[in-house]
Amino acid sequence: MFSVIETGGKQYKVSVGGKVKIEKLEGREGDAVVFDKVLLWASSEKEAKIGEPYLKNTKVTGEIVKQGVGDKVIVFKYKPKKRHRKKKGHRQLFTEVRITKIEG
Repeated sequence: MFSVIETGGKQYKVSVGGKVKIEKLEGREGDAVVFDKVLLWASSEKEAKIGEPYLKNTKVTGEIVKQGVGDKVIVFKYKPKKRHRKKKGHRQLFTEVRITKIEG
């Protein structure tokens, strides 16, 4: 059984017991999280429900495992012959969630 959810403007394929890194959510480690924007629910290869855009009466429940900061990404802009160099770094905040239940 798996499902496709939307959070933080992105879509993620999740299944029960799996972990997923998503954009930062408010909460502490051990808190429960409910995702109600479910795009697809499938119990097997033969049976699936697709939302338009979301499924009603379907939700995915998870537990926050970790709050953290991702790897540093370097953005370097360079214009030749103009002496223009710009270096910038970014570390994206994330929340790691373990999926506990898919109701549908």
